[in-house]
Amino acid sequence: MASLDGKAVVVTGAGRGLGEAYAWQLCRAGAMVVVNDVDAEAATRTADEIRTGGFPAIASTHSVTDPEAAAAIVDLCVDRFGRIDGLVNNAGLTYESLPWDDDPQQARELIEVNVLGTIYTGLAALRAMKDHGSGSIVNISSGASFGQRTLGAYSASKGAVASLTYSWALDLEAAGIRVNAVCPVAYTRMAWSSERVRRKVFPEHTPDRVAPLIVFLLSDDSEGITGQMIRCNGPQLHLVGQPYFKAPILERDTWDTDTVERAFTEVFQAHLEPYGLEKRLPPRLRDWLTPATA
Repeated sequence: MASLDGKAVVVTGAGRGLGEAYAWQLCRAGAMVVVNDVDAEAATRTADEIRTGGFPAIASTHSVTDPEAAAAIVDLCVDRFGRIDGLVNNAGLTYESLPWDDDPQQARELIEVNVLGTIYTGLAALRAMKDHGSGSIVNISSGASFGQRTLGAYSASKGAVASLTYSWALDLEAAGIRVNAVCPVAYTRMAWSSERVRRKVFPEHTPDRVAPLIVFLLSDDSEGITGQMIRCNGPQLHLVGQPYFKAPILERDTWDTDTVERAFTEVFQAHLEPYGLEKRLPPRLRDWLTPATA
């Protein structure tokens, strides 16, 4: 097992579910952990149980949606454990809604936690890590970033986390800080609330089956690994390909609506991309692939 002896780690959203599993396995690997959750009862319970198990842990009930509170989470780690070596940006919200039924306030709250919370806590952590020239940040993204029905706001937020991960990895490599993203799939309270998810995520896909990946990415054993998005659903572990510019690439001195239309009709029509996790074909590509009937 990868060793985290002497390392201090913050896990947000660690009061239950995946975050709780991460905190436990990080401690078992030797880390000192800040258990952060806005649910004070859950954060305190988890931290108390970890300490009862003989491991160093402290609870934080700060909200990641406030930059000063997010910075206070990192400050607590540094004050109590002397430094911060790792951050798991796990705090997140989700809900399902068709676009025309979506609630703007609910969407705002989700973005504040999933995107801004990741940014605020990450900025505080990376500034502290930069002072001692090393560290590892694991952001929690999702395969939903490819596009998933009834999860528009959530999918957008996790796509933002993926892009943030790639950008931070570029910016922070010279500072000795690695940044990766994990797309976990596990049977948690989030899964219980969704009939669609329950059909695909089974009770045996428990959070502790994802946690070893987090331990590895925070350990020195993963030195040299940065800018990656990795999916783990328990049985499966695989890398997620990054977006790319797809050939053919057409060039003209100038484009107008007629030449753009010809580009799609004569060339791009055969290269349109399936979209969403279900890899749905665009209608024009479906029509092009289906021979016309007399």
